Amino acid sequence: MKKILLLFLTATGLTAQTSVNMARFDHFTYQGHDPVYHEKQLTEGQYFNPILQGYYPDPSVCRKGNDYYLVNSTFSHYPGVPIFHSTDLVNWQQIGHVLNRPSQLNLDGLPMSYGIFAPAIEYNPFNDTFYMITTLVGRGDNFVVKAKDPRGPWSDPIWLPEVPGIDPSLFFDDNGKAYIVNNREPAYPALYSGHRAVWIHEYDVATDRTVGTPKVLIDGGIDISTQPQWIEGPHLYKIKGRYYLMAAEGGTDINHCEVILRADNPWGPFEVWDHNPILTQRDLSWGRDFPVTNAGHADLLEDHEGNWWSVFLACRPYRDNLFNIGRETFLLPVTWEDGWPVILKHGLEIPQVGEKQGVRQGATPEVMPNGNFTITDNFDAAKLAMTWLMIRTPHTPWHKLQNGQLEIACHNVSINEKGNPAFVARRQQHHHFTATTRMSFKPGNETENAGLVCFQNENHYYYLGVYKKGKQQVVRLTKGLKEQKSEVLAEIPIGKARQIDLRVTGEGALMHFAIATRPGKWTEVARDVDATYLSTSQAGGFVGTVIGMYAAGR
Repeated sequence: MKKILLLFLTATGLTAQTSVNMARFDHFTYQGHDPVYHEKQLTEGQYFNPILQGYYPDPSVCRKGNDYYLVNSTFSHYPGVPIFHSTDLVNWQQIGHVLNRPSQLNLDGLPMSYGIFAPAIEYNPFNDTFYMITTLVGRGDNFVVKAKDPRGPWSDPIWLPEVPGIDPSLFFDDNGKAYIVNNREPAYPALYSGHRAVWIHEYDVATDRTVGTPKVLIDGGIDISTQPQWIEGPHLYKIKGRYYLMAAEGGTDINHCEVILRADNPWGPFEVWDHNPILTQRDLSWGRDFPVTNAGHADLLEDHEGNWWSVFLACRPYRDNLFNIGRETFLLPVTWEDGWPVILKHGLEIPQVGEKQGVRQGATPEVMPNGNFTITDNFDAAKLAMTWLMIRTPHTPWHKLQNGQLEIACHNVSINEKGNPAFVARRQQHHHFTATTRMSFKPGNETENAGLVCFQNENHYYYLGVYKKGKQQVVRLTKGLKEQKSEVLAEIPIGKARQIDLRVTGEGALMHFAIATRPGKWTEVARDVDATYLSTSQAGGFVGTVIGMYAAGR
């Protein structure tokens, strides 16, 4: 046993002085209990929106035969870009990550809302190959990776230095040609804040390089006289001989929307539909029950039966424009009006119960859960489940699964640094939730600590951790602040307890933290803690809150 421990510590770069510095977690349980799912019940042929709850933004989808594949942004979380498979567009099973090797994804030193923006997945029938194109913000710009099997392995990045900007997507025409459309600066100095343009490049599939001269397809937006902001997330489609260009406008907030244009040639000129936008919630009042907001960044898909659908992001605030769970993936059918696709007619609310003939949500245990659910990980598998995340790229191992426990070494990177802390987390998927874990840990000195973290970014988190203080142990609830500072909100002694249960409960704008040194005997550490501190509105950026287990040596 000592030899095994020594090998592990050598691999992690830890010294003999920290050989006992391991936190062991027996299980992690997450339970969601949002009121909307108590009020709304599904019947045959119905599904809950969002179809992927929690921080699953910027969805992109493609089809090969009767199989559908979907990807989402992950920013500075690792592994990058979860990939899901479905046969009905409602029930999705995660089959891996596109970027799961350090050679593919270097996130070192990046803020949480940098990293991987808006991945777009596409299938090319001419060479039977899947492509994922994305932007690595803060390092390297745009790149493509490829795979014959969407489960992987995916190639290392093929960089596209001639394609600046963000949000690229690929389009494979039926004549074998390929194109990239993306968002970047206009061809002249911007006229106002948020003035962007959509450009097109021809893409040579044989060399994986762009060729020819790029061209602006949209300058500013569908009506530049109104100074539209952040035209982004473009996709190009060919439908019944015509080319459709769809993009988001207004920024990924309350003015978010989706617009559509069409042309007879992929190079344009493009005609703007006079009934845009084809998706938005910006014109609705805030007083409605269970509002869905900020809708946009959509993708279109024709299913194997000839029906059209759209996946898109939207948000579910618990109050005003406050939400902690990030931007989520929704699904709606597409209708057609005079040859134009419409995701949702003006003035209608995005339904949180959708209709799809013959569908049965949650039909098998392998698919992503939806509605209110409980998930427990007993850490008895050979490797971590695909739903677990880390922060940035790991370069040395600091965790392992052994004897039905997750063991995390007290890594010398803190949660408030822009490194790779020893933190394993899952997405918060409900505004009303409970998360618990059981931890065995004895800090060897006053700098070693371990526990449960609710994390939005380096400056916005809550940490319920065990520390050494003099000759006793204490539990502290800490609030993360800017400039790697923190504030202790509460502290209680726990004597010499070696095993402790940690619990966080969310109730919309409030959170409660508790511990138990004996199973079921809960002691409140802090109640009515301000959960809005972890909201996107206060924390900024594009990610959602994640909750998980953490250990540190300082």
